[in-house]
Amino acid sequence: QVQLVESGGGLVQPGGSLRLSCAASGSIFSIYAMGWYRQAPGKQRELVATITSGGSTNYADSVKGRFTISRDNAKNTVYLQMNSLKPEDTAVYYCNADEITMVGSNNALDAWGQGTLVTVSS
Repeated sequence: QVQLVESGGGLVQPGGSLRLSCAASGSIFSIYAMGWYRQAPGKQRELVATITSGGSTNYADSVKGRFTISRDNAKNTVYLQMNSLKPEDTAVYYCNADEITMVGSNNALDAWGQGTLVTVSS
């Protein structure tokens, strides 16, 4: 019913920047929160940043001041601008949409993207 498609990952040198995008598609009425999570090899998935439909944001301490999350509610799209990237930012980044309300439904859904790989290396 809901599909999240991520883009923008790739290989970047330390200190570089990347911008991730994630677009949600389907008969969506609203999405309360959208966010980014990441999973490095051998580690658990962790929160990177989230943003509500009202614009409230939350960041992991490890990315504060370097990453910026933003959102276009009309397009059901969330972005993650990543600056001053470090090797420890290397991970698969997953998009999440939480409390999705579909047109004609009272049920709230949750959805994940397929992930996009970010590699920070010289």
